[in-house]
Amino acid sequence: MTTTTGFGGQPHRQAADDKNGATLSRIVLHLARSHGFPQGSEAHGYEIVAPLAPSGRLDAEAWKDVRTRCTVRRIWGAEPDRRGVLVHRAGGAEGATWLIDYDRTTHADDEAGYRLGSHTFVEGEYVSIRDEDGDLHTFKVASVRPL
Repeated sequence: MTTTTGFGGQPHRQAADDKNGATLSRIVLHLARSHGFPQGSEAHGYEIVAPLAPSGRLDAEAWKDVRTRCTVRRIWGAEPDRRGVLVHRAGGAEGATWLIDYDRTTHADDEAGYRLGSHTFVEGEYVSIRDEDGDLHTFKVASVRPL
């Protein structure tokens, strides 16, 4: 394991590739321009560790092998950071979904990524996440780095 710098200059440790060959990426999202933040905000966002296909999309098959390492850190201004896991739920009426789960004992705190499976995680692209209150926020992909 090595130590590098993550969101907001905070140190984090990187893990090597999974035994099955799946690789993980560290994705940093910053809040995009919005009514409350006309210039966007680097102090509001997410740091996500997830497997990405060469296209830059989330890789559901690889996720199955590395799911315990797919973590999320939510940074929201002066609020304490929230830590959770990235979850993939296959099928259902609306198709497969990706969400952030902060507490595995309840669904009340889950944050759904709006069509995260179809987004391309490439610097400069945009991603939407619905928070636990139901508010939809748009984020700009600030960086994507392989672990």
